[in-house]
Order: sequence, then C-alpha cells, then structure tokens
Amino acid sequence: MAGPAAPPAAASVHLSLGEVHALASRCLVANGCDAVNAGAVADTIAAAERDICLSHGLFRLPGYVASLRSGKVNGSARPQVEDLAPGVVRVDGKGGFAPLALQAGREPLMGKARSQGIAALALNDIHHFAALWPEVEALAEQGLCAFAFTAAFPYVVAAGGRRPIYGTNPMAFAWPRPGRDPLVFDQASSALARGEIMIAAREGHEVPPGTGIDADGNATTDPKAILDGGAQLPFGGYKGASIALMIELLVGALIGDKFSFEALAADNGDGGPPKGGELMLAIDPARFGDPEGFATHAELLFAQITAEEGVRLPADRRRRNRATTATAGVAVDAALHARILDLAGG
Repeated sequence: MAGPAAPPAAASVHLSLGEVHALASRCLVANGCDAVNAGAVADTIAAAERDICLSHGLFRLPGYVASLRSGKVNGSARPQVEDLAPGVVRVDGKGGFAPLALQAGREPLMGKARSQGIAALALNDIHHFAALWPEVEALAEQGLCAFAFTAAFPYVVAAGGRRPIYGTNPMAFAWPRPGRDPLVFDQASSALARGEIMIAAREGHEVPPGTGIDADGNATTDPKAILDGGAQLPFGGYKGASIALMIELLVGALIGDKFSFEALAADNGDGGPPKGGELMLAIDPARFGDPEGFATHAELLFAQITAEEGVRLPADRRRRNRATTATAGVAVDAALHARILDLAGG
C-alpha cells in the first residue's frame, strides 16, 4: 500500500507536545520497540521538539526506525547496572537505544556523586542519536554539576587532514542554580552539528563558511557536498580537533567502547545511530570548597555576563522556546510528518 503523498515544500503540521510524544512512541512500537524503550526515546524526541532543537527531534525518528528494522538495535533491551568502584557505575545497554540506559544509570550516578563528591557513569553498548543536554540538565535539576560526552561515526577531519576520523563528538555541561533553571550548554566538536547540515541539505540552503570540505578537500558551503563524500571541520581549527580527540579517548579507550571509525566499521549502513558509549561525570557542590556560597558566587558571574546588552546565557533561548511550545505546540515539517505516519502504519 502506497504511503501518503509528500506535501509541498515548506508546509508544516501543527502538533502539541503530547501529540509529538504519542506519534514518536507509536512509530517506534510499530517498528519493533517495546513500550518502555519507545517511551524513553519519545521523551528525548519530545524534549528536543519542545526546545525547537529540530535536528534532534522528530527529524531523527526515521533513523531510529531504520535501526530497528535492520535488527541493529535491540528494541526490547533491559540495561544492566554494574557497580565498578565507589565513584564509578557502569550500565550495559544491551544493544538498545541510549535513553533507557541513561534512566537506569541516573540514580546510581547521583548517589555516588553525593557520597564521594564526584562520580562517573560509563554507558556501554548503546546507540545514541539525540542531544546530550537532557541528561546533564536532569542532574543539574537535582543540584549536581554534570558533564556528558559521546562520539559518533567519523565525520570530522583531524587538524590539517582531509579524511574524516572523529565523530562530531558532542559535549554537554550543566550548572545547578538553586531556585532557577540550570545553566546548560550542549555543543559539537565540529563547527556545525551533523543534523543541522542535513536539515540545510533538505531545505536547500547553504551552511556557514568553515563548516566543511567537499570530496576534493575544498572548502564548501554546500551541505550536500559535505555529506556526499566530503567531511566536516572541527570548530576553532586544531583546538576543536583536540577536543574531538579527547572525547574519542574518553568514550572509546577509557570505558572500553568504540572509537568513531570502529563504530563505522561495525555498522550495517542502515542510516541509524552508531553503536558506542557515553561518559557522564557528576559533581556535588556540597562536597567541595564552598558548599554554602558556590551558587551565589556563580550568580555574580552570570550577572556580569548578561549585563551587556544582547548577551544571554547558554540555554536561555531553549527556555524561551519551552515557554511558547508548552501551550502553542510545535510546527513539524509536513513531508517529515507524512513520512513518520507512513512508518507508523498510517
């Protein structure tokens, strides 16, 4: 049976956040996820749509589905938690999507951080396909400082190179602000996130200079040339490349998981998320040098930063978006919406 006809370009469909979650969950269940895993993934998709982080919302759902249909991802995985050390917990994701493994590891990580002052969570054998900020924000909302790192497929060149070797290798950080929303940032080691380049290619517009090179190694602003045989560039030249290298080591060698090039070698080419690991760190400010005054002291810095007109703190824009989408819902690309309905069985 043929799927729905593709709607005109630039058309959109309005959905409430509840409808986004329900659609994502229904689509995942229809393609091999059990309800628990589907709900956890749908949580991350809905959170991205809520914050108008389109490159990590419903846009990713066809990739999730492809990996389920190909058998690469275990849609019924039950992550296993293992206590490695007083300050280290490990979660074996059992080949599933990352969100459920993250849920399983969150409480143990927080408990160790409060006990030891600082703790680490190693997630292995997972498929991460989302933004990192939801996992660090969840810890900061509980009063902890948090970091998260993960790799991808090899998309990004090393400094001076032309061959993609590193993933976009995102990193996220969250700082608790008692009585306020946490400060959160989430950024790739590449000059532009992969999803943003893919959306630019879909919508037919250029990307900023410095984003990538074509198959011949020439600088280009054509997103299709970057995606088709080209490569992405790290932000800040060799400085961003060094950070990408650091993250490869943290989520590959340190925790016994895959480098980006190893993830590609092990992949089946279905277009879904890579198989690999994630490292999270949590710090309890109450166990460091200024347990009573750390938050007030930090606010002095934030006030200095935002005193200049036009300057905002990281995540402020996402927070403003939340205030709007909570009641107004979101606009979803109509062609994408039609494709998801087709994947969900109509």
